[in-house]
Amino acid sequence: MSDLISDGKTRVVWVSSISNINAPTTTELNAGADFTQRITPDGLKLDPSTADVDTSSLASTFDTKTVGRVGFSVELTFKRGSTGGEDLPYTTLKYGVSGYLAVRRGVDYATAWASGQKCEVYPITCGEPQNSSPAANEVMKFVSQMMVTSQPATAATVA
Repeated sequence: MSDLISDGKTRVVWVSSISNINAPTTTELNAGADFTQRITPDGLKLDPSTADVDTSSLASTFDTKTVGRVGFSVELTFKRGSTGGEDLPYTTLKYGVSGYLAVRRGVDYATAWASGQKCEVYPITCGEPQNSSPAANEVMKFVSQMMVTSQPATAATVA
């Protein structure tokens, strides 16, 4: 058995417009801003949660449940940059800005977007950027909290 290592196998782009989130095109994804190299190694957090729904009744002697609504907690930690291009996440992801976060996993970062690749697409509105506290021997960072505004495509296929 061979394990899939995640190092260097994730790509994250910010896209202003996608016509079909279940089948984003290579043109749309390539037009996005590639933020992968500005995200810290542990800075991509797309955490799903599923609520439970109580299905037991007054006659029940055992608590039963089924799945309910799904939600996502999204938070990205970025390194700040000393030039405009390097600091694009900080200047782009401001309070109230909406767009799409597209994430590809398990493919070498340097591999171009191609038809048939699997990805995740999240409709997003950004919260207020949070500057991280300064620390010795660390790069300057900020955190972007993002709200998922409609159901994401977590198993999209690039068209």
